[in-house]
Amino acid sequence: MLPQPASRQNLAAKNRFTEQLIAWQKTAGRHDLPWQKTRDPYRIWLSEIMLQQTQVSTVIPYFARFLASFPDVLALAAAPIELVIAHWAGLGYYARARNLHRCAQQIAAVHGGKFPKNEAQLAELPGIGRSTAAAIAAFAFGRRAAILDGNVKRVLCRQFGVEGFPGAKAVHDRLWDLAESLLPESDIEVYTQGLMDLGATLCTRSRPRCADCPVAAGCVAKRDGRQGELPEAKPRAAVPERTSTFVLLTDGQRLLLERRPPSGLWGGLLVPPEGEPADVAGRFGLALGPMTKLPSFRHAFTHFRLTLEPVLCVVAPGLEVRESGLEWVEIERAADAGVPAPIKKLIRQVASARG
Repeated sequence: MLPQPASRQNLAAKNRFTEQLIAWQKTAGRHDLPWQKTRDPYRIWLSEIMLQQTQVSTVIPYFARFLASFPDVLALAAAPIELVIAHWAGLGYYARARNLHRCAQQIAAVHGGKFPKNEAQLAELPGIGRSTAAAIAAFAFGRRAAILDGNVKRVLCRQFGVEGFPGAKAVHDRLWDLAESLLPESDIEVYTQGLMDLGATLCTRSRPRCADCPVAAGCVAKRDGRQGELPEAKPRAAVPERTSTFVLLTDGQRLLLERRPPSGLWGGLLVPPEGEPADVAGRFGLALGPMTKLPSFRHAFTHFRLTLEPVLCVVAPGLEVRESGLEWVEIERAADAGVPAPIKKLIRQVASARG
């Protein structure tokens, strides 16, 4: 028998991958996540935004609390941004929450409270990129659209031996072409969920479970022993280091917290004021009593590492500060008052020391 042309072999490999993935998803994939078994674009959109950069186990309780407070897109659009940020506190990447709110308001104002069904229109909304738009369109409306999130890039790079850093434009474009070429004519929801599940549960970044993989037989990375090399990592750059002093002003019962500006680091969240204790106290017209340095610690962000140096400062009880953006919050509830994760750690130190 004459060998098949390379293009025909490639097409056959792609068809096998798609068929095997669909068959696996139907029998072994995840089917009981809270945002599955629904065509509600609001719930699907909310889950897709929350799942960006965040694991499923972390998202599930946040998803439930969000729906309890904001059951539909109009409720979310009408809510104050401070309340939305408070519900998001701890999930990180807070621009997602701000874009979520902006997107809900745009859907309410421009689209009559209904999500567009076309992936191109969805991608024009705040916080919804091409891949997220495709996922919403596929799961909510059965649209035949390709996704390409981080997990999918890893699966495709390993399966088809795609060289180069996926963030480089040429490689990124090639992966999109590949993702489009793999789309099935039917079962788009099953196929899309299968891609997500394969990357999240089997074809993981470290220690991939190749023995359980439904498409391992055709995987270039497994064949060549390159699971640890593909996808290729981004060339490393030095990570900037920053240090900041956080002043935990307390009257023994309350902490003074300051709401951050809407954009930027921890946008819209409550945090202790930053700066030298004397400067902070002077700014608010407070007289400092005893001061205690608490243990410093580091927190890693996407583009830099921050060393937090907290100082606990006692002020006289009963003082009120009327400056806009400042709030006295009871120590017992301060950790749940819409503060970022590292600040929760600081507040719990104060609460435990207080006994």
